[in-house]
Amino acid sequence: MKHKKHIVIVGGGFAGLQLIKELNHSDEFRVTLVDMNNYNFFPPLLYQVAAGFMEPSAISYPFRKILRSYKNTNFRMGELKEVIPSENKLILSNGEMFYDILVMATGAETNFFGNQNVAQKAMPMKTISDALMLRNLVYTRLERATRTEDKEQRKKLLSFAIAGAGPTGVELSGIFAEMKHYILEKDYPELAKEDLGDIFLIDGQKTVLAPMSEKSQKYTEKSLLKMGVKLKLNVFVKDFVNDEVHLSDGTILDARNLIWAAGVSAKSFKGIDNEAFLGRGKRMKTDAFNKMEGFDNIYAIGDSCIMTADSNFPEGHPQLAQVAIQQARNLGKNLINNFVNPTHFSYTDKGSMAIIGRNKAVADIPKKIFLKGFFAWFIWVFVHIMSLVTFRNRLRAFYNWLGYYISKDQSYRMVLKPSDKDKN
Repeated sequence: MKHKKHIVIVGGGFAGLQLIKELNHSDEFRVTLVDMNNYNFFPPLLYQVAAGFMEPSAISYPFRKILRSYKNTNFRMGELKEVIPSENKLILSNGEMFYDILVMATGAETNFFGNQNVAQKAMPMKTISDALMLRNLVYTRLERATRTEDKEQRKKLLSFAIAGAGPTGVELSGIFAEMKHYILEKDYPELAKEDLGDIFLIDGQKTVLAPMSEKSQKYTEKSLLKMGVKLKLNVFVKDFVNDEVHLSDGTILDARNLIWAAGVSAKSFKGIDNEAFLGRGKRMKTDAFNKMEGFDNIYAIGDSCIMTADSNFPEGHPQLAQVAIQQARNLGKNLINNFVNPTHFSYTDKGSMAIIGRNKAVADIPKKIFLKGFFAWFIWVFVHIMSLVTFRNRLRAFYNWLGYYISKDQSYRMVLKPSDKDKN
């Protein structure tokens, strides 16, 4: 039997799954996908799960079901602990694994910039678990507020500070503002309108959506202010103590809840975490073909890597889904061709979008085309539905959005907590 090279892909996000699709065109390899979860999920829609507008299964799908049609690919659930390059070996949380070629597609994790209080008490927004924890927090706070006699405490319980005015921060603040207007006043008659608290959106930049066009920034700021969101720009979160958010300009916000969408860094792993191998944000340095600097058979793609060889992006590519997908496609073709006349990676920017609320969104399309309002919102919805992994996911997402669009309401506002009993 012909020996097939064993390619191990760590991480089943945009980059990892796209690479599996590419490698399925060849019978020269056997592929193993390693992930700490047994499901793929769609990060851009986590905020919808957090707000109770979408169920988790609408944006997630089991890896083993996805991989049924990929005959050269197996799945291993486990957390990567260490890489031993000299032995081509991985140490996982549940055993060991050997590889001929290793591809790191491990994505990014929340970066709290060394602030321990924020790390311990703020709510991140990177995983399904984070989104469900935030959903539980929001609706538990609401129930508690209905029992609280002190008006100041009620307002503090229901005030949310969101750190980071990128797409995630904008989308969260917009959806919370719509919840206040369309849902909470109806579902919580015990609370007066002034009890529902404030929504603060905080960023160290002078504007929201800093990477997008000035037109997108101005339209987004105007829309958020009209929705009642309070913008705190040119400042950053300094601390989070005594249920108060302390800002760098000395301002103190009476907000019991801090949601952290302010920064990410790549995940690093023992064995390949030498500073010589890592660039800005702990991202793994790669050459123009996504091969990790210092290694012959280790590659990194997506958010986990930083490539400075692309002349259009000398400081590295933005950590976006399209970068991850395009890098995976390019690497897959080079691997299939055994790197004979390999193609170096060059990113094609397809534009960027952000949703603000119902019928409100912005889109920057290449060739300096700017879209706003309902048309941009419709494109955003279509692109995100089509980006989901399966037809089932797309159908569920469409159903959720259609229901909300018609009724201005949603029905996934349950507080679901796992039992503390150990039944193993």
